[in-house]
Amino acid sequence: MISVTSVQLSAWLALFMFPFVRILALVASAPILGNKQIPARVKIGLAMLLTFVIAPTLPAIPEVELSSAPGVLMLLQQLLAGLAMGFALRIIFIAIEMCGELIGMQMGLGFASFFDPQNASFTPVIAQFLGIFAALAFLGMDGHLYMLAALADSFQSFPISAAAPHASAWHTLTVWGGSIFADSLQLSMPVIGALLITNLALAILTRTAPQLNIFAVGFPITLTVGFIALALALSYFAPLLDNITHAGMDTALRVMHQSAQP
Repeated sequence: MISVTSVQLSAWLALFMFPFVRILALVASAPILGNKQIPARVKIGLAMLLTFVIAPTLPAIPEVELSSAPGVLMLLQQLLAGLAMGFALRIIFIAIEMCGELIGMQMGLGFASFFDPQNASFTPVIAQFLGIFAALAFLGMDGHLYMLAALADSFQSFPISAAAPHASAWHTLTVWGGSIFADSLQLSMPVIGALLITNLALAILTRTAPQLNIFAVGFPITLTVGFIALALALSYFAPLLDNITHAGMDTALRVMHQSAQP
């Protein structure tokens, strides 16, 4: 007859719960997988499946009771680690949506917005278009597979232990969050430059022909030039997205590596 003691059951549960919390936090906060349109049961099921695959490959986990104070702190530590990785990757899509907002305002489409159920707010139509395009490009370049590979590597860089994360990891994450402005400006610069030249030409045209109704002529011209510039810039959009995605993956792994520093 096979008998299982409470100590063995607690050890088996800890072997599953500690990585499960980190994986579930990443799945809930990461781009694509963390979309609110995906049911919570699917996210939990995916996190459980990944845990069953990754858990046997993990280093030795300290024998800590889950209901004890050190166990709760370790669970909180794994939750923060997963959220930090998810945040580092979500910054990529926030930069792209911000790029769409900048382009939309320059084109005069700042008022054209739709309700975004994921963010529970109104998002400009250009930002939504670029967000969908970036999501498809992210899946096309196997970004979700790289994300899962980075998740598996994070358990080697920052193993499950009772040690608190180092402060330098949070500084790295903060610096990466500040790069959203540089990335969004870099992505939107071609279209903004074309629209700036268009607005300067319209300003000169207004000075030379004051009787011209600039509001009736300038808005269609700005929209046309903006859409043409956006269509031409999309061919260069994927390489920049690929560079930003790899930079986000490297930042997430660097945060995990710095968290394990003494």
